Amino acid sequence: PRSFSAAELVRAAPAPLQPYLRLMRLHQPAGTWLLYLPCTWSIGLAAAPGCLPDWRMLSLFGVGAVLMRGAGCTINDMWDRDYDRQVARTASRPLAAGDISTFQSLVFLGGQLSLALCVLLCLNYYSIILGAASLSLVITYPLMKRITYWPQLVLGLTFNWGALLGWSAIKGSCEWSVCLPLYFAGVMWTLVYDTIYAHQDKRDDIMIGVKSTALQFKEDTKQWLSGFSLAMLLSLCMAGMNCNQTFPYYSAVAAVGAHLAHQIYTLDIDKPEDCWKKFASNRTVGILLFIGIVLGNL
Repeated sequence: PRSFSAAELVRAAPAPLQPYLRLMRLHQPAGTWLLYLPCTWSIGLAAAPGCLPDWRMLSLFGVGAVLMRGAGCTINDMWDRDYDRQVARTASRPLAAGDISTFQSLVFLGGQLSLALCVLLCLNYYSIILGAASLSLVITYPLMKRITYWPQLVLGLTFNWGALLGWSAIKGSCEWSVCLPLYFAGVMWTLVYDTIYAHQDKRDDIMIGVKSTALQFKEDTKQWLSGFSLAMLLSLCMAGMNCNQTFPYYSAVAAVGAHLAHQIYTLDIDKPEDCWKKFASNRTVGILLFIGIVLGNL
């Protein structure tokens, strides 16, 4: 019997459409969740005390997350198609495998960005400008692995832009005492989960000359991840205090800390399947925090 997983839905799609759906990673929704969840935190924190988050904004940002994650993956694969052919895990990606051409990918990218612009134009003027400012990060991030061992930091700056945008979409501008600690917490979180993710490919990365925090930290990875996790938790506490959050919020922050501690303690950086499992489990981290924000508001 067919399941209702994202991968099954992509496999059930018409054959000519499948390479495009795989190009935007629709069959691997973990990354979309990790892009979307910081938006939900920000929208939740911006809600009035005693009120639920704005469900229209949550829906709008959900659509935007799917489109922008898809656009980011398309840009990434266009930059990296020659590298991807040399890595076992990525050799079957549509561009690397020759299932679609670079020109077809470029046209598809234009379509995704056009739809994402339509979503952005539904927001206030401040948020339109703020959202457009993130495009330079989206375009340049894939190049970072060629020039620095810290591409995960640039990914964090890119993936957590929603922590700023969600608040401004509700309030009309950013309250920096809340948004900056929340953004910083998200960046630290990305350094945790994407360093874990990068350990899957470290052997191939060494051979082809690609850099990552996994190669930078090596056997000290767990100490670095612990430091990033602590910085994340402290920043979340600061954001909560600056917007008068209540006990359920801090309970959720504690649960996030416990999840990260278990994740790091049990991580085996030399087993790609365990790295993927730990990476994907970060969706739970984001959902726990969102629930805490909603209950804290109520």
